[in-house]
Amino acid sequence: MRLFKYIFLIPLSIAYYNVHAQDSLLSKQLAVDIALENNYDIRIAAGNVESAENSASIYNSGYLPSISASGGANYNVNDNTVESQDGSTRVVKGAQTHSFNGSVALNYSIFDGLGRKYNYDRLKENYNLTELQARQVIETSILTLFATYYEVARLSQNVNSQVETIEISNRRLLRMKYGYEYGQNTQLDVLNAEVDFNNDSITFLNLKQELENVKRDLNVLLGRDVNVVFEVDTTIIYMDGLLREELMSHAMKNNVSVLQDQGLLKTAEYDVNISKSFLMPNIGVSAAYNYVNRVNDPTSFLKQQTSIGPTINANLSWNIFDGGSTKTRIQNSKIAVNNQQIGLQQTKQILRRNVNNAWGFYQNSLFVLQAEKKNLQTNQRNFERTLEQQKLGQITSIEFRQAQLNLLNAQLNYNQAKYSAKTAELALLQLSGDLMLAQF
Repeated sequence: MRLFKYIFLIPLSIAYYNVHAQDSLLSKQLAVDIALENNYDIRIAAGNVESAENSASIYNSGYLPSISASGGANYNVNDNTVESQDGSTRVVKGAQTHSFNGSVALNYSIFDGLGRKYNYDRLKENYNLTELQARQVIETSILTLFATYYEVARLSQNVNSQVETIEISNRRLLRMKYGYEYGQNTQLDVLNAEVDFNNDSITFLNLKQELENVKRDLNVLLGRDVNVVFEVDTTIIYMDGLLREELMSHAMKNNVSVLQDQGLLKTAEYDVNISKSFLMPNIGVSAAYNYVNRVNDPTSFLKQQTSIGPTINANLSWNIFDGGSTKTRIQNSKIAVNNQQIGLQQTKQILRRNVNNAWGFYQNSLFVLQAEKKNLQTNQRNFERTLEQQKLGQITSIEFRQAQLNLLNAQLNYNQAKYSAKTAELALLQLSGDLMLAQF
């Protein structure tokens, strides 16, 4: 009886909670904004993009000269003995020698067989690829976000449907008790009503627990505390005018996997040109401005020596034959290009299959949605008639219970179909590269 009393109060607590839920409503747009800012995978992808941007900078290209500076000092104290040609000898105790030097040098490669250019282009393409990888992470995260968001919405509506079922079962139980007191029902009727009410209450509690678990899953995807309390928007907006031919055309142009393979193909082509650059000569220039000052000991012919001034050098190197290693690199690079072309063709073929499969699943989901909607309407009318007959005592409790369960199952199936169709739509738009343009 304590359990029944507690469950009887559940609808009241749910109603009270829904009144105050607007303050914690998590709209679809707000969920996207929070995920783009806080989602862990998206934040890591943003860091990778920033790193790739740094690598694609002019500072990492080899186009800028290198400038270095150096300097030093030297100090010596020695005991020197010097013997001249005439046989005389001179001894100097504690002879001091010191020197100072400084230099500023510049080195620049004027021509390196265009390897520097193609390597820089490759770095920029790597940056583009990293951006595409980040986009793929964002799309996958958004799709996962809304799959979970709609699961919260589905379970929320299932909980509401179960609350209605509990209320119906509770009213039935009260009628059975009153009827038993006036001799119209048997004790078996009361016991059956109690069992049904108890089962409905247990189902409600299980649904509530499942809903809370999925809400925590959604909070993790949003990158926030798992215990944040919120409600979701259960309305669904489906996109009109989707055509398979247009989606297929968009997929061939905008799908992130296709764009990544195209970027990898460009990278492989740059590798061929980089390998060919080793066949060309290298021309470089260097310049320095030097300062040297040396003070000799008394035994030296020169007392002091100072030199200051610029030095300019130009150099050319050409690896005429390196044993065939460059030729091997070129051949392997060309093979890599061919393999990447094959991979691109395979990706497009798989994408065509996936778009067609997703389109078929989407159309089937829309059909199921309409069928479940009609089924719900039919069961609603059937239950209303059954309810009137039950009040008049024209049907048994078993028949009433069956009509009640049919209505509940129809509501649950319609909720499932409603959100499955939307999830199928989003998966189709992800394949076409139009996910971020979707109406959520």
